[in-house]
Amino acid sequence: MSTFGSLNAATTALWAQRRALDVTGQNISNVNTEGYSRQRVDLQAMGGSVVPAFFSTSSGIGNGVSADDVTRIRDAFLEGRGHTEHANSARLTVENDTYTLVEQAFREPGDTGIQNLLSDMWSGWEDVANQPQDQAARGQVLKRLETLVGGIHFSQASLGAQWTQSRESLDVLVSDVNAAATNIADLNKAILRANQSGTPANDLSDQRDLLVMKLADQVGATVRHGDNGVVDVLVGGMTLVAGSTAGSLATAGTTSVDGVTADPPRIVTGTGGYAVRVGGTAEGQLNSLNTIIPSYRDAMDATAVSLATALNAAHGNGYDLNGVSGGPLLGSASGPITAASLTVLITDPKKIAASSVAGPSAGVGSLDHGNADAIAQLRQQTTGPTATDANYRKMITELGVQSAVAGRNLDIQSVISTQVDSARESVAGVNMDEEMTNMLSYQHAYSAAGRLVTAIDEMLDKLINGTGRVGL
Repeated sequence: MSTFGSLNAATTALWAQRRALDVTGQNISNVNTEGYSRQRVDLQAMGGSVVPAFFSTSSGIGNGVSADDVTRIRDAFLEGRGHTEHANSARLTVENDTYTLVEQAFREPGDTGIQNLLSDMWSGWEDVANQPQDQAARGQVLKRLETLVGGIHFSQASLGAQWTQSRESLDVLVSDVNAAATNIADLNKAILRANQSGTPANDLSDQRDLLVMKLADQVGATVRHGDNGVVDVLVGGMTLVAGSTAGSLATAGTTSVDGVTADPPRIVTGTGGYAVRVGGTAEGQLNSLNTIIPSYRDAMDATAVSLATALNAAHGNGYDLNGVSGGPLLGSASGPITAASLTVLITDPKKIAASSVAGPSAGVGSLDHGNADAIAQLRQQTTGPTATDANYRKMITELGVQSAVAGRNLDIQSVISTQVDSARESVAGVNMDEEMTNMLSYQHAYSAAGRLVTAIDEMLDKLINGTGRVGL
């Protein structure tokens, strides 16, 4: 290597260490930037020529250092694991929130809960049995029955409102997914062009991977790596983004909670309408729309039918103050009896059939209390379709168990997700201690390279200016 060759080696050292310092500064600047992956300069020795040629020799020492490549530190396996665990966490979060809102709709335990309203209604029949001649006792049992029906209406309406809100949220989520897919396709195009031209695209890749993680949360997206840094995004095995081309998703199915059985909500491809097996938040919302909320609405309908059947049958066995057989207490405002259509049919306290025997004469009722007492004892039934209290308590107990299981599963998944995120962060995250160490190392290397330039400059100065000329 010539003297000027040594100067070139020192120059490459200055440039390489400065580039390494620049990258270190970029890492430090983005220590708190979401989705940023730390970068590292790949320093490679520039060797001498190994190809023999006429009048060409090489000392083999080398020509300096190259710092052309800046590597983005990322673990593809951990990123894939992160997509899976984030999707699971998002799904469980939605399901846990759904169970919490369902519990709030029933307000159990509490003074306004249906169980307490049922208890008040049965106690009202006991008051009628104790004082069958008291018009106030008969009137209050009707009011308590109306309050119970109102509580059933409120719970069913709350579940319906929760379903409608979830359905609207699903539409918003799909729109957001389509926008993110378009952005990922645009970033893929930019990354491809940058890599083909030899320009670093690490920051663009960070932006894209942040969007991919968002899609993993929303619909359980996964990635398939291609050439030149491009990735394809898959949802349920179907390609949502292929290189620079983005597909789309859409929602299908009923927008009314009453149509879930016939036309359940689902997510389909924007083109062709093929069903897509989604994960993440979307899966949790679909589970809520198609399974969780409808199952409890059905349970409320069953409670309304059970209550109406039991009361009407028992009330028909008695006689009112006019000596007339008791008519139906509960019916439907329209159509078959449901939790939403349940209504109280009797408004006149005299028509309460509290007696178990007919009156002494036509138009005159008995003050017997046998039927009122029999109705009050309906709360003691433990089996059968008319065991309203027992069946309702069973349903609430199952709700509590399912809610507790959902909460426990979410807690377990949160621990797993946190561990995976910590592993990802340990690889891709910026460690300030490590960056400070690198900064000092590159600083000293830069100073040493500068001192090498000074030494070579002094040598050349001595050679050129301190050596006498030979006379001719």
